Amino acid sequence: MNSNYTHLGKKEWGKLIQLFKSPEDEDSRATLVQHMGQILFGLQDFLKKNVGVTEEISLLKISKSFQDTVVNEKPENRMAEVITDIIEEIAPQAVNVSSPYFVGHMTSAIPFFMIHLKSIVAALNQNVVKLETSKVVSLIERQVIAKIHRILYDQSESFYKEHVQSITTTLGVFTEGGTAANMTALWVARNTMLKPRNNFEGVEEQGLLEAYKEYNIERSVILVSKRGHYSLRKIGGILGIGSKNVISVDVDSKHRIDLNHLNSTIAELQKKNIGIIAVVGIAGATETGSIDPLKELSSICKKNDIHFHVDAAWGGPTILSSKYRNLLDGIELADSVTIDCHKQFYMPMSCGMVHFKNPDHMKVVEYHAKYIIRPGSVDLGIKSFAGSREANSLILDSSLKILGKDGYSMLIDHGIELAKDFAKEINKRDDFQLITAPVLNILTYRYCPVKIQQKLKKADHDSLKNINEVLNEINISLQRLQREAGNSFVSRTEFCDLRFKDVKNVVLRTVLMNPLTNIEILNNILDEQKNLVKESDELIELYNKLDL
Repeated sequence: MNSNYTHLGKKEWGKLIQLFKSPEDEDSRATLVQHMGQILFGLQDFLKKNVGVTEEISLLKISKSFQDTVVNEKPENRMAEVITDIIEEIAPQAVNVSSPYFVGHMTSAIPFFMIHLKSIVAALNQNVVKLETSKVVSLIERQVIAKIHRILYDQSESFYKEHVQSITTTLGVFTEGGTAANMTALWVARNTMLKPRNNFEGVEEQGLLEAYKEYNIERSVILVSKRGHYSLRKIGGILGIGSKNVISVDVDSKHRIDLNHLNSTIAELQKKNIGIIAVVGIAGATETGSIDPLKELSSICKKNDIHFHVDAAWGGPTILSSKYRNLLDGIELADSVTIDCHKQFYMPMSCGMVHFKNPDHMKVVEYHAKYIIRPGSVDLGIKSFAGSREANSLILDSSLKILGKDGYSMLIDHGIELAKDFAKEINKRDDFQLITAPVLNILTYRYCPVKIQQKLKKADHDSLKNINEVLNEINISLQRLQREAGNSFVSRTEFCDLRFKDVKNVVLRTVLMNPLTNIEILNNILDEQKNLVKESDELIELYNKLDL
């Protein structure tokens, strides 16, 4: 034993080294094999058996088991005991997002092989910030970025030969998720707009105050529709322009950005000498799945010399579908595109990507350090927002090989077509009202008896507001009671009424990405909601307020 560690004791040091090499003993090995076998080779059965769907256990009650804040000096448990505790005590209180009845959020089942790939990535523990800590994995990341870039932008073979492994250009980068990807794109857009000139060294060097003086602007803004993801406001704060300068543009009746309002907003901002960093188009809005008119947005941005970014965190993989890729027409005109891999690329948490049409675009966010990401190196950390990053590219690369474009196309097609069938089913039922028809695989609806729907069509402002207040209470309670029952889960959100903007409509939201979900399951969910309204004292009382 190294003499430097004699104070630890030979026995304790030996145990510590053993934990780095293999299980502590045969019992630990057997326990590990038993539990990991369930997860690695029978994930769905494991989740069905051990984890509830969405059953709400009092967080106050659970929290009492997690009050101890002391880290013991000595080991508390052996590895086998810790793993058993996770499987038997913690997992049952988690959420089974893999259940085909869990249709409320953008987190869903993943293919079983993803668990194996994630385990391999963890075991290799490559850090793609630096070639010296990743080697071939850095090359794979560049290759995968180029593959997706080619699907998005479809440049020439010579273009990709030139840039796929270039040390001077970058087609994009992996990130920790959609927020970081959008952040990277808008960081690049800000630095491009407020770039160095004359004696000004650029906003990245000298900050916004000096940038505004140099460019003679009062402030700078980002424009996105009201359906934009809330993280964009956070990015405004991080970039220093202020969250209030991420300006929401009105939407049309299909929840797409209103082009007339966008044009008038741009004209007004230009008159006031306010700089526009970027216009963000949405390809798959979080609440509705709607897609902005990307071609028209590109034309507007080109005319006004504005960076055009597409947040395709949700809808981006639709481009792999031969049947529905036309829904994303115009995405190839974007200056930058965000895609979340842990959404419809069905990867484990957490992984995103951002792609740039111009291979030189990311040079405006380069950083170097003598000990690591030196100028002229091929280190990916030179242009990434994060430093250390795991090798998620290896997972996506493997998944693309296992599933192929056809496999992903089938997953995308299933979700979109199931959403269409579900919308038809909702329209057939007298107790429910479809609010936003699906473009992709997201739709919203609410409990609203057909007689009330007829009343709402003729109601004046005050009557409509009063009726909607009761409907909102019903749908809020309905969503909560269904969640607490633990059989299924839909989420909820809130929209402004199309006629009266001060009237709010609470709606139920479904995200249909799980390939195990089918129309029979969705009918069961509607039946459960209908029965809850009839059987729950809380909902019966609210229902009576509708005065049918």
